[in-house]
Amino acid sequence: MSRTAPSGDAAMPSDVEFSVLAEPYRPELLAHCYRLLGSIHDAEDLVQETYLRAWRAFDGFEGRSSVRRWLYKIATMACLTALETRSRRPLPSGLGAPSEDHRVAVAPREPSMPWLQPAPDALFGAGDPATIVAGRAGVRLAFIAALQLLPARQRAVLTLRDVLAFRTAEVAQLLDTTAAAVDSALRRARAHLAEAGPVEDELVEPDEEAERNLLDSYVDAFTRADPGALANLLRADVELEMPPTPTWFTGQRAVVGFLATRVLRRGLWRATPTRANGQPAIVFHKHAGDGRYEAYGVQVLTLTGGRIARITAFNDPSLVPVFGRATAIGTRDVD
Repeated sequence: MSRTAPSGDAAMPSDVEFSVLAEPYRPELLAHCYRLLGSIHDAEDLVQETYLRAWRAFDGFEGRSSVRRWLYKIATMACLTALETRSRRPLPSGLGAPSEDHRVAVAPREPSMPWLQPAPDALFGAGDPATIVAGRAGVRLAFIAALQLLPARQRAVLTLRDVLAFRTAEVAQLLDTTAAAVDSALRRARAHLAEAGPVEDELVEPDEEAERNLLDSYVDAFTRADPGALANLLRADVELEMPPTPTWFTGQRAVVGFLATRVLRRGLWRATPTRANGQPAIVFHKHAGDGRYEAYGVQVLTLTGGRIARITAFNDPSLVPVFGRATAIGTRDVD
């Protein structure tokens, strides 16, 4: 987005002035829009729109609120407007029951459905610890999926209050409503999430070194096409889902059986470890012949008890360029 003032329009703020005040909030605004929309592509578009609107209105900003709160108001209202014409973004596990038999016929892909998308940690801030905390808070994949069950305004109220810790009066101002309406929407949102079940906040994850070793072992087993080594990393009740394919699997036997018979092949995959949604993740490219690898998708791993509890394989090539901007740990090839 260019913020160069049109010729002869002296009322427009300078690029430097606006950037100094507004740019530090971009990572956390991206995380906020992602929570509301469930799509990193849509979130990036809405943040861009937020900054364009803010720049155009900056000459009228008189400091009656903080710049941060002002930007959140613009971003939240833009997201709510967008959500008026968009469906919720589910995962396959939110649409139907899993299979415990890897031999079942897999349903055709449904790329036309607006599926939930993962988001790279690196887009939510780097360098400033405060920015990282504000940006990554509440982006766990299970939490984002649970938010999709809420009506748009409840989603906004819950994220503003429970994730970002705005006060009730501030949220009322952001949403042009009353404090009583905010409290009512928050109670309903919390009740709906409680009915949906736990969103993995209570899961005990391995420490950073153990997590890195587990991720390296998973990448190694996957790229070597070693189902036995892969099974050793998975919980007995592991789940595998693969949007845009509605079929999903539960149980180690079904998950390993599916991967061994339909996915794993030595030399087929190039894997780049990264992080998404505050969780370990892998960007995958698939061998396309003549030494070429084409973008394939992103897997996000949910860990608990030192093992992998869920594999969410987003088989969407359009996500790979987004993760190309993320900080990768490295790339591993196995021939």
